Amino acid sequence: MSDEPITGGDVFTVPATGGEPRNLTPDLKASASWLTWLPSQEILFAEFVDGGSGIARLDPASGRVTTLWTGPESIFAYGGPFRLNLSSSRDGRVTALVRHSFANPPEVWAGAIGAWKPLTKANADVRPAWGEARSLHWPSDGRMVQGWLLYPHDYERGARYPLVVSVHGGPAWAKNSGWPQPSFDAILMASQGYFVLFPNARGSLGWGEAFTRANVKDFGHGDLRDILGGVDEVLKTLPVDPERVGIAGWSYGGYMAMWAVTQTGRFRAAVAGAGIANWQSYYGQNGIDQWMIPYFGASVYDDPEVYARSSPITFIKQVKTPTLILVGERDIECPISQSYEFWHALKTFGVPTQLVVYPGEGHVFRQPDHRNDSIRRAVAWYDQHLRRP
Repeated sequence: MSDEPITGGDVFTVPATGGEPRNLTPDLKASASWLTWLPSQEILFAEFVDGGSGIARLDPASGRVTTLWTGPESIFAYGGPFRLNLSSSRDGRVTALVRHSFANPPEVWAGAIGAWKPLTKANADVRPAWGEARSLHWPSDGRMVQGWLLYPHDYERGARYPLVVSVHGGPAWAKNSGWPQPSFDAILMASQGYFVLFPNARGSLGWGEAFTRANVKDFGHGDLRDILGGVDEVLKTLPVDPERVGIAGWSYGGYMAMWAVTQTGRFRAAVAGAGIANWQSYYGQNGIDQWMIPYFGASVYDDPEVYARSSPITFIKQVKTPTLILVGERDIECPISQSYEFWHALKTFGVPTQLVVYPGEGHVFRQPDHRNDSIRRAVAWYDQHLRRP
């Protein structure tokens, strides 16, 4: 994974006196995150699972995992660290957490696991500005892939709608059913008359380590096939116009938006936030490069080709899709130079494009007016290129 606070994987133990780590959950079809020891010497942990969240108990001696609760929702500390969070009593019998979903805004809950009661009603009067949410599954390259589909707020049977595909960052991350975070979030496109698909393509958390590692040395290739399979699944059953499909993303999702438009003409508009155009130049520009060798297998100096084969700039002459590019001036994770490189190339080849640089912002925007402006610009871009005249 690229972002230090994002945690998810198997549970290991390491002797306090030193020694080799031992994987206690090698066959876990989920991604453990928060964890704590119980007086019984068992481990209580929260997990990403199938686009939702779960809580389980692990016996280190036997490796037996007991599921205590799962739900199609998020138990992140809303607006805080990008990981699942609980607060547990010493014996594990009482827990507190923040719960939220596409349908319900965040509140604090507490009680026995799975039998929590709400402690706050801070958002009791808040209602979704989007429509129904559905969890979808579809086959891709011999495995099942999951994603979330949001209906437009004003959905009417018989009408045809545009679709925006929103790719999460990470790359090891997942889109759960959760209230929009105070950042760039395509959930709000559903309030503007769009279907929105959030695919959890290979590389995502929530289906075990083999699935999360399935994009190692293969950025863009297999995960794009997973994403396009999700688009096909939506088109099979819902009134989406295949000529009005767009793609969006931030960070690794911004990279995937840049990558997708170099590989296919199926997307008629793109919004790339804090993207990566050229993995070779990125290697020497970013401030978090420790994550790259585990994914690419070698440094860019030892194997430049593996970086080039996944770089949008390598295939830039194939782009025809109008692309809006958004980036923070001081982004050290996905530096502004990457956005500028992609924008410069699109301009050179006459592809409709705009580059918007937000002064003083890093990878995650802090100023509310900048957050709002990025969403407004995305909506306007899609309205211009995906709405029928």
